[in-house]
Amino acid sequence: MNRWCLLGAGLCAYALALLATAPATLADAALQRASGGMLRLAVAQGLLWSGSAQIEIRDPRGQSGIAREIAWRVLPLSLLRGHLASEVRLERAKAPFPVTLTASRIELANAEIHLPAAVLGLAVRKLAPLGLTGDVLISVSHISIARDAIAGRAILQWRAAGSLLTTVSPLGDYELGLDAEGRTINAQLRTIEGPVRLDGKGSWTPSSRPVFLGMANVPPQHEQQLAPLLRLIAVERGAGQFELQLN
Repeated sequence: MNRWCLLGAGLCAYALALLATAPATLADAALQRASGGMLRLAVAQGLLWSGSAQIEIRDPRGQSGIAREIAWRVLPLSLLRGHLASEVRLERAKAPFPVTLTASRIELANAEIHLPAAVLGLAVRKLAPLGLTGDVLISVSHISIARDAIAGRAILQWRAAGSLLTTVSPLGDYELGLDAEGRTINAQLRTIEGPVRLDGKGSWTPSSRPVFLGMANVPPQHEQQLAPLLRLIAVERGAGQFELQLN
């Protein structure tokens, strides 16, 4: 065995030793830095190799958030192939999903993420005062994130959508499709079913704020109840028609 093979074997052994002994709390610090404080791993237990925690999603000011249980397990043989692969399991998910890290990108596939609708208010501050209710399911078929590019597809479904500010419930079920290629993420909103019809589209890049334009159509029997709610975030364009801009 030549010295380069010995060096490679030594580096792999060193990396395995670090993973085997490093505490899981180190992942919390790294995640906070990468997300600008919007994500963190609280109450982390175990090791970087295999651990569990509460993953917190916070608003940009860090004043409110939601938490879900998460567990992970690194697959050590992946280091021999030049990357770091792990299995991640989230609360309420049917099965774990793979996350792969290389020197230039992070990839995940077949992920299922269940969250309360309040997460929409954390992601878009304009929606926070509405007290959104219902369940959000994010399904990721595959996403690859590099420093200067992103590629993949995800679908966000908002089921039994509602608001604490109205007695009309549910408003409907809605789906937001997200397609990423290069430096651009495109979004398309559609209504699955329900009395309030929502549709719209938008796009954004890592270096710019999201731009989204949507329309809400309210049936006449609900217009008196829902118009005051929609006027908080949208512009009334006509009878039962409201335009929403997010940027």
